Amino acid sequence: MLNVTFLVPPVLVGKHPAERSSGCTHVVYPTPNIYELQVAACVEQSHRVTYIDCINHPQTMEQLLENEKAAATDVYMIWTVNLSVENDMEAARRIHALFPDRKVLFLGPGAGYFFRKCLIDENTIVVHGEPEGTVMELLEKIDSGGEWRGIDGISCLCDGLVRRNKMRALMKDLDSLPIPARHLVSNTLYRNPKLKTTPYVTMVTSRNCPFRCIYCVPSSLTFAREIEYKEYNHRKPPISFRSPEKVAEEIRLLHREGVRAIGFMDDNFIWNEQRTAAICEVLRETGIVWGCQARVDAITEQVARMLGSSGCRYVDLGVESFNDEILEYVHKGITSSQIYTAVRLLQKYNVPVKLNILIGTSPLETKETIRDTIRRAKRLKVDQLMINIVSPFPGTQFYQTALENGWLKDGEYVPTDVQRESILNYPHLSYKEMEHLLFVSNLTYFLSPRFVWKQIRKFRTWSDFTHALRSLKIKLFG
Repeated sequence: MLNVTFLVPPVLVGKHPAERSSGCTHVVYPTPNIYELQVAACVEQSHRVTYIDCINHPQTMEQLLENEKAAATDVYMIWTVNLSVENDMEAARRIHALFPDRKVLFLGPGAGYFFRKCLIDENTIVVHGEPEGTVMELLEKIDSGGEWRGIDGISCLCDGLVRRNKMRALMKDLDSLPIPARHLVSNTLYRNPKLKTTPYVTMVTSRNCPFRCIYCVPSSLTFAREIEYKEYNHRKPPISFRSPEKVAEEIRLLHREGVRAIGFMDDNFIWNEQRTAAICEVLRETGIVWGCQARVDAITEQVARMLGSSGCRYVDLGVESFNDEILEYVHKGITSSQIYTAVRLLQKYNVPVKLNILIGTSPLETKETIRDTIRRAKRLKVDQLMINIVSPFPGTQFYQTALENGWLKDGEYVPTDVQRESILNYPHLSYKEMEHLLFVSNLTYFLSPRFVWKQIRKFRTWSDFTHALRSLKIKLFG
C-alpha cells in the first residue's frame, strides 16, 4: 500500500494561482477540483491518500517540504492545467531536490499537451487523457515493484529519452466510479457567487460534449480527454454518462451530509427531457439549490419548467456572440434567434440566466460586433453576463487557424487568463483593443446600479456578500 499525496502547490511562478477545474483562468473564488477528487476516490480504495492544498490552506513550498521530511509520501499527484504548467514543474523540481526517489505524477490537460516539457527527470510521469484507469494500474505496478514504464496512457523518460505510450481506452461505465472523495476537503471553504448558499459542492454527471465549436475547451477533464483522443482518432471522444439512478444516489447522499448547493460541472448538463426530469425530481425532493451549463438549443418549454420548479438558481448559456455570421464561422450550431428564445423561456419560469460572451472567436469580429453583442445581451436583462476573450488553446481547430494566419501575438501560444488577457492580433483588431473593450465592458456592467442592487438583494449573509465582493475585485483587477 502506497502513501499518495494529491498536491495543489503554492504559487511559485507568477502572481496568481490557476483555477484547475475549468483550467483557463486564475482563481476568482475557491472551487473544488471535482476531477481530481474523483481520481482520489479511486486511489483511496487501495492506498492511503492525503490531500494538500497550499492555495486554500496557505503554506509555502518550504513549509510543505519541511513537513514532508517526516512524512512517508511515496507518490505525489498534481492536476496540471496550461496556466499552472511552469508552477507545477517548479514544485516537482523542489520535491525531487530533497526526495529524488519519490514519484511525481502530472495529470490534466496542461501536462497532457506539454508532456515533453513536464518530464523533468525519470521519476516524473505524465498521465494522459482520462486518468482513473491509468493511475490505478500505475500505482499497482509501483507498489509491487513491477515494470510500469510500458503501461498505456503515460509518458516518461527512459535513459533520458521521452517514451510516449499508446492511448488507454476510455472508460465504458462511469457508474462504476466511486463517489468523489469530498471528505478530503472542507465543503465550508467553497462558495459560488451565483448560488449564494453554502455548504456548496460541485458534481459531474457526464463527460465531454459532441459539438464542434472551433475554440472550445469546456473543462480541464474534457480538454485532457480530447487532446489524447484526437491524437489517435482525429475526432472528438464520445460522450459518457452516469445513469440518473447513480446521480440521484449521490445527490441524496450529499443532502444527508448537509450540502445545500450544487454546481454541476458537465460541459452540457441538459441532453434530453427524460434524463433532465429524473435528475430535477431528486433535486426538487431534497430542496438543494443548483446550477448548470447548457446550450441554448437544449432549452425547451418543458425543460425550462423543470428547472424552475426544482431549485435551479442559474443556467450558464455559452452564446459567445449575437452575430449569426460569427456563430456560423465558429461552428457554434446555434443562431441568435435561439438565444433569445432560450433566455425568454428560462425567464418565464424564473430561472436566472448567465450569458457567456467570448470576444474574438472569429476574424469576422470587429469593435462594432463586440459592442453590438454586449448591447444585445444587456437588453435581455439576464441575471449575469460573463465576458472573456477567446484563447487559441493548442489542440483546438482555432489554434491551428490562428497559427497558420499569424494571428498569435508572439507567434506561438502562451498560457493566459481569458478574463483579462489576449494573445490574439487580428489585422483589424489588436490584442490591446480587445483587452480594453473587455475591461470597459466588465467595469460598466458589474458596477452598474442595476447589477449591484439585483445581486445585493440575494445575499443571505454578510460573509457571502464579502466573498462575492472579493471575487469581483479579482475578476476586474486581478
